Amino acid sequence: MPSLRKKLPSANALFVFEAAARCRNFTHAAQELEVSQPAVSRMLARMEDHIGVRLFERVRGGIELTENGKILYRAISDGFDGIENAIREIEARATGVEPVMLSVPTGFATHWLMPRMSRVKQAFPHIDLRFQLICGHSDGPLTDVDLGMRFLHDSEIDENAMFVMPETLLPVCNQRYLDTVRTDAGRAQGDTLLVTDDEQHDWHERFNKFIGNGPRIARTLSFADYASAVQAALVGQGIALGRLDVVSHWLAQGALLPAEHEVIVTDWRCCLLTPANKPLRQIVANLRDWLIEETRNDMRIVAKKYPKLGLQAAMKQTGLKFG
Repeated sequence: MPSLRKKLPSANALFVFEAAARCRNFTHAAQELEVSQPAVSRMLARMEDHIGVRLFERVRGGIELTENGKILYRAISDGFDGIENAIREIEARATGVEPVMLSVPTGFATHWLMPRMSRVKQAFPHIDLRFQLICGHSDGPLTDVDLGMRFLHDSEIDENAMFVMPETLLPVCNQRYLDTVRTDAGRAQGDTLLVTDDEQHDWHERFNKFIGNGPRIARTLSFADYASAVQAALVGQGIALGRLDVVSHWLAQGALLPAEHEVIVTDWRCCLLTPANKPLRQIVANLRDWLIEETRNDMRIVAKKYPKLGLQAAMKQTGLKFG
C-alpha cells in the first residue's frame, strides 16, 4: 500500500477515474461525483501525468479508454466491487439479515421456486433473497449477483459451477386435459400444443411418441414466455414442453403429469454458478446446496411417481445418481 500511494496523485483519483471510465463521459462523471467537469478533467490529467501514460482518448460524444486505461479500470472495478461487498456483509452482520442476489430464469422462479418460498424462509430465516430474472434458456455470464442458474456444456463447467442436472425435456399437461383429449371425441379433435415465441413450434417432433401413430396436433397456442406456457398447461389448455428443472415441482405434486412417457436428455447441463471475482459467502454456499438437494428430491419423487419415464436410467447415463 505505501508504494501504491506513491503511484497516485491522491486516493480520490481512483474514484474520479472509475466514474469517468464507467460513464464514458467527463460531464456525466462530474454530475455523479457532484463536482465540476473541469475538476474531473484536471484530476485525470494529473493522474495520467503521474503514471506516465494516457488513460483516455477523446472521441465524438465522449471518451474511450486506452488499452492501459482498460487494464487499470478492470483492476479498480474489481477492487471497488470487493470493498462494496465487504461493506454490505458487515452491514448484514449488524442487522442479522444477509442479502443474496439470485439470477434465475423466469420459468424456474415462477414454477419451482415461488411454490416453496415458505420452505426457503424456514431454512434461511435471515436471508433477504433478491432476484435478477432472465428470459428463457440462459448461458450468459453472471453480472452483479451472488448465485445464478445457467446452462453449460461439460467443457464449460469449472470450480465456480455446481452441476444440478442435465437439461431434461418431456411433454406435460394436466390430468383434466389428458382425460378429455384421450376420449374418442378428444382424439378426433386433436391435441393443442403450447409453444413460446423463442422456441421451435414443432418441438413435439423431437419425441418418438408423437411420430407415426402418435397424438395428432391440431392447433397451437403461442406465448411470449415459457412461464406462461407452463401456466397454460397447469390450467388444462394443452401440452407444453416440460423442462424438468422448471416443472419437477408440479410433476411431483401431480398438478402436471407426462403427456407421453418419454424424456429427452440434451447435452446442456443445468448448473448453479458463483462469480469468480467474489468471495463465496457461507450463506450463498448453503443456499446453493439447499437448492440442489431440493431439486434432486423432486427428481426422486418424479422418478418413483412415473416409472415409465425411465428417469433414473436416463440420469445415470450423464453420471447423475439421485436415488
